[in-house]
Amino acid sequence: MDLTTMAGPLASFALVVGLLTLTPGLDTALILRTAALGRRRRAWGVVLGIQTGTLIWGTASAAGLSVLLTASRAAYETLRWAGVCYLLWMGLQLLRNRHRETPEGEQPAARDGGWWAGWRRGTATNLLNPKVGVFYVAVLPPFIPAGAPHLAAGVLLTSVHVAEGLLWSAVLIGFARTLRGWLRRPAARRLLDRITGVAVLGFGARLALGD
Repeated sequence: MDLTTMAGPLASFALVVGLLTLTPGLDTALILRTAALGRRRRAWGVVLGIQTGTLIWGTASAAGLSVLLTASRAAYETLRWAGVCYLLWMGLQLLRNRHRETPEGEQPAARDGGWWAGWRRGTATNLLNPKVGVFYVAVLPPFIPAGAPHLAAGVLLTSVHVAEGLLWSAVLIGFARTLRGWLRRPAARRLLDRITGVAVLGFGARLALGD
């Protein structure tokens, strides 16, 4: 693959997905909540899980597999409703969360599931969102130059999206650390969980309505 022919498409694609990355959404809400609670390792697990899902969607699109989401209504609907159920379950769990007083000297992260739990949540949230697959099916092919190896070029373009996502997530995690002092109070943590839970339920409802 001639990288000189990819320079223009890479720059254009970086601009498009950069704007998408900066747009607040479910990923932003999950990363901020997890990091603000002092769960830095789990927050990075969420980040890497989300980017794992992005890489899988991009690779599948470049390989032609995710075209099934647009060609097969049944495949799209099955994945969509699996995503709806997952988001509604997650939102209700957040709303039902009960925080007890944190023992002196103990951080909330000490009782956290850690990196692996965050990675599972981030990956599942991304892969169960069929709109990510449809986005790649619609947006990725026009940025692949004629004659370029489709799979290699697609993975390269997707890697740009992943890199931008990692950089922006680092900014979010750094910002969330400023909230840790306030969030030592159980009432503040409950408020954050309720805000995030309502946001997640909202995303689930939008997915259910096909918006």
